[in-house]
Amino acid sequence: MRLLLVEDDEILGDGLVAGLTMEGYAVDWLTNGKLADEALKLNSYELIVLDLNLPDMDGLSILRALRSRKDETPVMVLTARDTVPDRVLGLDSGADDFVIKPFDLDEVCARLRALARRNEGRSVPTIEYKGVVLDPAAHQVTFNNEKVELSQKEFEILNFLMGNIGRVISRARLEESLYSWNADIESNTVEVHIHHLRKKLDASLIRTVRGVGYIIDSDTGQ
Repeated sequence: MRLLLVEDDEILGDGLVAGLTMEGYAVDWLTNGKLADEALKLNSYELIVLDLNLPDMDGLSILRALRSRKDETPVMVLTARDTVPDRVLGLDSGADDFVIKPFDLDEVCARLRALARRNEGRSVPTIEYKGVVLDPAAHQVTFNNEKVELSQKEFEILNFLMGNIGRVISRARLEESLYSWNADIESNTVEVHIHHLRKKLDASLIRTVRGVGYIIDSDTGQ
């Protein structure tokens, strides 16, 4: 899952990148408000973690610009501004969650998972479909009640596809979700991961739509 972190504190940013990467996120990190605004115009993200006090363009301006473009990407605001009016202003400007510094990384990750669930229209923490149960918090997958060992990227691809059941996802969109800017991606990486998933799970679970991408068909899909 690709995430944009906008935080100008170098020490805090380093820690967040390390922690979020360990959780399986592909993290793009920016420290400048204007650059973040431009990045959001040009790239797709599943989640945004946004500081408010930034050079060149403050976080609330970035947030308002994002919502004015009808971009509904979930946004978690991280800030030292801890008054009720500040929180109300942030939420009314389009934030989906508001976390006060200092914070615990485990709580941030739990809140990000909750934002992802709501964005996918889910209320339960696990995703269950055709014998496959995926638990994002535990990073575990079972198939017909048997635990399945997946690599991090295999898990993230399955998580992304199961969060979009019935929708065709292009290879480019999967790569965009799985890798940050600086990642070195081989041309057949996604295909290799899909092949491994088919071997470990039901081979018919993930269908290739030739020339378009991949899909987990819904029960009513053709």
